[in-house]
Amino acid sequence: MNVDITGPRILLSIPALGGFMLTESVVTTWIVMLILVLICRFLTKDMQVRPQKKRQVIAEWMVTSIQDLVKNDMGDNFLGTIYVPFIGALFALSAGCSISSVFGAKAPTRDLSTVLGWGVLVFILITYNKIKYGGIGGYLKGFTEPVFVMTPMNIISEIATPLSMTFRHFGNIVSGSVITALIYGGLSVLSHAVLGLIPGAVGSVLSQIPLLQFGLPAILSLYFDFFSSFMQAFIFCTLTMVYIGGAAGN
Repeated sequence: MNVDITGPRILLSIPALGGFMLTESVVTTWIVMLILVLICRFLTKDMQVRPQKKRQVIAEWMVTSIQDLVKNDMGDNFLGTIYVPFIGALFALSAGCSISSVFGAKAPTRDLSTVLGWGVLVFILITYNKIKYGGIGGYLKGFTEPVFVMTPMNIISEIATPLSMTFRHFGNIVSGSVITALIYGGLSVLSHAVLGLIPGAVGSVLSQIPLLQFGLPAILSLYFDFFSSFMQAFIFCTLTMVYIGGAAGN
């Protein structure tokens, strides 16, 4: 598991293009998207009306699961249908970016700008649906409800929506990295102290090898890299559906 908790590493900077910077997070995100496209292509290749291959059965199960999830939160209507691809893609990208740390990459979800971009996109969709279903007048009127004096608080609440989603997702992913890094450091110190008690040259050699780092971090990785990744993706998508559904009056 990659436990680096520093900021995004810049791979390329082009001042002539307005200071354009290509970061490790961007490259990893592109790779994750490419892998997701290839997986989708593989699962949907040579599809038949009646599935004969396991990969088509898996593909149909995944699509059905996402459809059920979206319809349960957004309703079995037009709104709950058109957002199925978006929610499915958002879930897969979020989970895939988080799990990329298993392969030694720095997870893009540990880069605040990545998750903030998703939060801004969701905020745009929320605002779009509020205006679409309530009109521009209804959207502006919503800031004055239930009483006019609440307008400043309603504006702050509106701005806080994408920020809260962003920092919830970002904080939970980064906290796992911080906890794992602390455990790695603590086990290294403990290994040095315990093995250093062995007398002679054997103790001197073994105390330099963090043997206690083997085992426990791998178990924690199952939680932080897999379970937590899917859980945070699920929570982010659920909040997205709730906010958009609420904006549309569902």
